[in-house]
Amino acid sequence: MSHRKKRKEYLTVKDLQKMLDSCKSHLGQVDEVWPNIYIGNLAVAQNKTALIRLGITHIVNAAHTKQGSIGNQNYYGNDFVYLGIPAEDSTHFDLDQYFGLAADFIHRAIKSPGKVLVHCIMGMSRSSSLVLAYLMIYERMPLKQALCCVIQKRAIYPNRNFLALLLDLDLQLMKKRKKRRACAIL
Repeated sequence: MSHRKKRKEYLTVKDLQKMLDSCKSHLGQVDEVWPNIYIGNLAVAQNKTALIRLGITHIVNAAHTKQGSIGNQNYYGNDFVYLGIPAEDSTHFDLDQYFGLAADFIHRAIKSPGKVLVHCIMGMSRSSSLVLAYLMIYERMPLKQALCCVIQKRAIYPNRNFLALLLDLDLQLMKKRKKRRACAIL
């Protein structure tokens, strides 16, 4: 009998891009991608009437930069709770520094109970990366499952850098879960 080691198969950025390329969803202004979590573009984020109609209570602006979308709590007034993340959609921006902050905000928003809009300019890269991080951290989904879940509802395309950072997060979370299981057994 052969004792072959079980080979772990790790996802690559290229694997994730193939999954994204297979997406049949369309890119609308706003889509509910998880119960009470919406991903949208700048136009819907600046349309307070549409936000109120959707029942949005919280907003994460993943493009809160001079070149992006400058919004703030004053713009939204008392109708919405606002979080601005000054992310750039670039191959060198460390979006992972905001994964925890955004995931915590989204989690608190939907537990309040509320509805949260996560947006950037197009609603494809920065915003979707933050929602994927939330699903991985709070819903305990592996990245592949989170990605499949979101692309059933919306066409997204995080840049290569963000996909690599999400892969790192996936690996970190997987290691933490294994460690917890091992401690629970002891």
